[in-house]
Amino acid sequence: MPLNASAVSDVPAPTVPRWLHATRRVKAYVALMKPRVIELLLVTTLPAMVLAADGWPPVGLTILTLVGGFLSAGAANAFNSYIDRDIDAVMKRTRRRPLVTGEVTPRAALVFAWSVTIVSVLWFWVLVGSPLATLLTVLAILGYVVGYTMILKRRTAQNIVWGGIAGCMPALIGWAAVTESLAWEPFLLFLIVFFWTPPHYWPLSMKFKRDYAHAEVPMLPVVASTRRVAIEMIAYAVAMVVTSLILVPVGGMTWVYAAIALGSGAWFTWGCIALYRRSLHGDTSLKEMRLFRDSIVYLTLVFAAVLVDPFLPDVLTAWS
Repeated sequence: MPLNASAVSDVPAPTVPRWLHATRRVKAYVALMKPRVIELLLVTTLPAMVLAADGWPPVGLTILTLVGGFLSAGAANAFNSYIDRDIDAVMKRTRRRPLVTGEVTPRAALVFAWSVTIVSVLWFWVLVGSPLATLLTVLAILGYVVGYTMILKRRTAQNIVWGGIAGCMPALIGWAAVTESLAWEPFLLFLIVFFWTPPHYWPLSMKFKRDYAHAEVPMLPVVASTRRVAIEMIAYAVAMVVTSLILVPVGGMTWVYAAIALGSGAWFTWGCIALYRRSLHGDTSLKEMRLFRDSIVYLTLVFAAVLVDPFLPDVLTAWS
């Protein structure tokens, strides 16, 4: 016997368990912080702390600094998500972000960003106990939110170059948390990341060129030829490798670090050169994402070498 309309309307709608609803909300707020981006930033923090301490820094300080770095980077990313929600809505790559889907309202996202910012600053001031690291954290958040997101991103093709300075700050913050000072070594680590950022990010911009063009964001691959982008990538990659090698005499690094820095740097630079050569022949299979992933491998290798290098003299002596 068929059900009538009134009978159907009386069937209760399935209810979503509270715990599942809460889990989804937490995931949405975590997504605002872009944790996968933060992971890459923390790769540069711990090695800087180990180099500053010439060995393992206190475990408590290390954990507190890494958690504080996660919070401060997450706060900056949350502001970025709020400010760029109009761009995210028209780009295929970002259409599923929480502010676009409506999982988080703009007001709630802004309150969340400010809350995490305040917590992260107080975290460095009170728990890490480093006024210098606190100041650098504030500058990093301002640099990313105001400098990059609000001023540079929509106005200049060099947005990621100068806006990327904020992403270089974890090396300084990690060093400052240990020593409450700065030196040449953390500035060289800073510069490695600075020169690395354009050849790391521009391949991603090439892959999603149409998205950026549709959103009217003037990333260099949108407004310039692949040949020009590749030339600039090679220049930055060479500067990156040179800077990583300058760290050898300045930081007293071993030949192991020098070999890894030179070998991985040459490998990644060759990838940029290969991109240039393919562009000359009009090759449409530019393999941008492979180069993007290779850049992450390069940075991980170099900073892993920085991480283990303070322990190598004793190991090499024991082997000799």
